[in-house]
Amino acid sequence: MKVSKATIIRTAVLLLALINQALVMFGKNPLPFTDDTVTQLFTWGFTAAASITAWWKNNSFTPEAIQSDTVLQTLKAQKN
Repeated sequence: MKVSKATIIRTAVLLLALINQALVMFGKNPLPFTDDTVTQLFTWGFTAAASITAWWKNNSFTPEAIQSDTVLQTLKAQKN
C-alpha cells in the first residue's frame, strides 16, 4: 500500500503545528513574524484558496468536465 501525498502533507503540517505550539509553551518565538503578519498571510491564503476553488469548480476546463456538463444538460432536458 502506498501512502497518499495528501496524508503526508497533513501529517507534516500537524507536526509543524505541534512543534510550534511546544516552542510557544516554553517561551520561544519559533516564527519571526508578528501576529498581524500571520493574520494577513492566513487571510490571504484563505481568500486565495476559496477563490481558486470556486473558480475551478464552476468552470469546466478538462475534456472530462466538459463532457460531464453535456451529459448533465442532456439529463436535465430529458427530465423536463
